[in-house]
Amino acid sequence: MTGSIAVETNRKVTLSYNEGKETLDLPVLGGSLGPDVVDIRAFGKTGMFTFDPGFLATASCESKITFIDGDLGHLYYRGYPIEQLAEKSDYLEVCYLLLNGELPTAAQRKDFERGVMRHNMLHDQLMSLFKGFRRDAHPMAVMVGVVGALSAFYHDSLDISNPEHRRISAHRLVAKLPTIAAQAYRYNKGLPFSYPKNGLTYAENFLHMMFSTPCEEYKVNPVLARALDRIFTLHADHEQNASTSTVRLAGSSGANPFACIAAGIACLWGPSHGGANEAVLKMLDEIGSVDNVADFMQGVKDKRYKLMGFGHRVYKNMDPRAAIMKQTCDEVLNELGLHNDPKFKLSMELEKIALSDPYFIERKLYPNVDFYSGIVLSAIGIPVSMFTPIFALARTVGWIAHWNEMIGDPGMKIGRPRQLYTGAARRDFVEVAKR
Repeated sequence: MTGSIAVETNRKVTLSYNEGKETLDLPVLGGSLGPDVVDIRAFGKTGMFTFDPGFLATASCESKITFIDGDLGHLYYRGYPIEQLAEKSDYLEVCYLLLNGELPTAAQRKDFERGVMRHNMLHDQLMSLFKGFRRDAHPMAVMVGVVGALSAFYHDSLDISNPEHRRISAHRLVAKLPTIAAQAYRYNKGLPFSYPKNGLTYAENFLHMMFSTPCEEYKVNPVLARALDRIFTLHADHEQNASTSTVRLAGSSGANPFACIAAGIACLWGPSHGGANEAVLKMLDEIGSVDNVADFMQGVKDKRYKLMGFGHRVYKNMDPRAAIMKQTCDEVLNELGLHNDPKFKLSMELEKIALSDPYFIERKLYPNVDFYSGIVLSAIGIPVSMFTPIFALARTVGWIAHWNEMIGDPGMKIGRPRQLYTGAARRDFVEVAKR
């Protein structure tokens, strides 16, 4: 962060407390986009604190990276609409944008891609770490452990006060996460490890590491690679969500970047966060066939069933990523000839009802990005257990961008939320014989 651009407006919020005997003027700050905020830092001097479970009304930081307007359905990376980036750019260029604040020149893009690709191998000794896990371990469990262990192998970039060290760590994380995710999958399946190839694009390389075998050459389908690259782009960052806030909080203690990203992966593993597209496929399996869709949707209205992949906590309008993912979904299904597959016919019937039934329209329960991305990943042949690891490898660049922004802020403080204590008041210890 090169300096604050939050400006104090000419408005203040006057707080009355102590039964109206005292008042406190709190300044209102304005950013470049979005609502103004009340600066409550001086409020702590009154001896009281604000109470905001889930931080639903609290800005935890100042950031220049991503902006969301949930009411209008806008998502910007560094000011660029996600629709333009998904159509005209690719994931590695978006990585450069998130990390550096501007789109690269042709020379910068080439250098960045070369810099990332030279880090995509894993230390050979680190490869043996996979064998310490059970074969049936969830890939996310493996990723948390392996990413956390990176700091034991790459000591040359752990000085977080050094911008060059932070840059190298960022490149390493962006480069190694696909390798780690793919090897977690292959270890789970009992397949030999597959090494990355620098002649492939980022998405092509991931598909190669996932599905190639020593027996024959693996040919990457460009339509599937483009679809996967788009999924990476759409999930690269999403403002101050739970996992990003976790990375920032862990980083505020001075923890190394690998440990911070491992913390983010652990948080993303939660079913209320990164497991949403996995829940979509589980829902489709439970519905079973197109014949059961009408009854299921009525059950949703009757509160008997939960509709996964529809609506969004942030977006009160259409998720801007969903329209892009719907187009991608159609492209993939056409390429693979899967429009008549029972599961995909079922999903399209769900979509049709949700977009036409007044009940879902009035409640703004539109299909979100998780609905379509789950269908696309399944069509590509990626198992459900790998959906969240793919989310994690895509989101890594957003996490590291936020971590780097925070570490570079001279006003950074260690995170220390307060609490409203409702436990026992002070009491004296009682000897066990007298209890």
